[in-house]
Amino acid sequence: MKNLARNLRRKQTEAERLLWFHIRNRRLDGHRLRRQEIIGSYIVDFVCLEQKLILELDGGQHVDTTEEDAVRTQQLEAYGYRVIRFWNNEVLTRTDDVLSSILDELND
Repeated sequence: MKNLARNLRRKQTEAERLLWFHIRNRRLDGHRLRRQEIIGSYIVDFVCLEQKLILELDGGQHVDTTEEDAVRTQQLEAYGYRVIRFWNNEVLTRTDDVLSSILDELND
C-alpha cells in the first residue's frame, strides 16, 4: 500500500497539485497537512492528523461512485476523522473559497 501511495503522490491531478501548493509546508495558517496518507485500508488525498481532518478531491469519475464514497467516508469517520470533499473543478476555479472552507474546518 505504501508503494501505491507513493505512486499517487507522483501522479497528482492538476487539482491536487494546485491545492498541495497552497497547503504544503504549513502554508495554511501553520497547519501541517500530508498528502496520499494511508488511514486504515484507505489512501486519503490530504489529511491534517492533528485536527483529524481529511480532504478528498473528487473528479468526474466520482459521479458514478457516490455510494462507495459514502461508505469510505463512513469508515473514515469511524476512525474519528472528519471528511470534507471538494470537486476538482471547485479547487481549480474557486481556490480561495476552498482554502477558506478548509481553514474554517481546521480552526473549528
